[in-house]
Amino acid sequence: MEAQVLKDRVAIVTGSSRGLGEGIAKAMAKEGAIVALFSRDYDRTKEHEKEIKTLGQRAIACKVDVTDFKQVTSAVQDLLKQFLRVDILVNNAAIAPNLPFLDITDEMRNDVINVNFNGVWNCTKAVLPGMIKNKYGKIINISSVTGPMVTGKGMSVYASSKGAVSAFTKTMALELAEYGINCNAICPGSFDTPMMRSMAKPRGWASDDEYIKHLGKEIPMGRLGLPEEAGDLAVFLASDKSKYITGTEIVIDGGNMIQEHKR
Repeated sequence: MEAQVLKDRVAIVTGSSRGLGEGIAKAMAKEGAIVALFSRDYDRTKEHEKEIKTLGQRAIACKVDVTDFKQVTSAVQDLLKQFLRVDILVNNAAIAPNLPFLDITDEMRNDVINVNFNGVWNCTKAVLPGMIKNKYGKIINISSVTGPMVTGKGMSVYASSKGAVSAFTKTMALELAEYGINCNAICPGSFDTPMMRSMAKPRGWASDDEYIKHLGKEIPMGRLGLPEEAGDLAVFLASDKSKYITGTEIVIDGGNMIQEHKR
């Protein structure tokens, strides 16, 4: 049996109730990490905790709204009391309304920025004092190809929030390098997640299955990514196999970004 690359590391994964967050959390638990599942959907993360523990792995469901700094700080302090450290932070929680710019209310805009960017800010701020003290840490921000690299109609606020996440990642990488803390961003393309499926109807598709198949046909690898594949990349960035990588944006999209022309 191969050694677990995250054995006994303490990891936080935000937005871990479904989609990429669920895939990342389960991948890290499989590699030996103690995974704190941060989400507003406590019931669903509690199910994931039970599933992970059934496999002989370790997880803790935590009801946390990443937009509330007091909640985030309290949850991080609880982890520190129990495990004395947090080694890994995956900032994944995000929402993605798909509407024309003039249909987006100020309240909707603020909600997206609060979750997608302020949530990253809050969680990073909460774990950094301990990471700096230990001179060790892995921060992985889930950005997107949408915003930093490309965009689409209806994605104005989501793209803006992810552009901010990528800029934040680079700045933190510079500030934290002297403390032995790596900060990188994963930029997913199209993945088969509940968030992606929720875009089917706004984009005129009656069936989310047909929408997912349609998107896959446009990708060189012929399909959308799977959450566990994002998990594999996050495990690599969280491990010591990536110790000389910081400030990067790694695209995971089945080759879609490199196409000169799409059908």
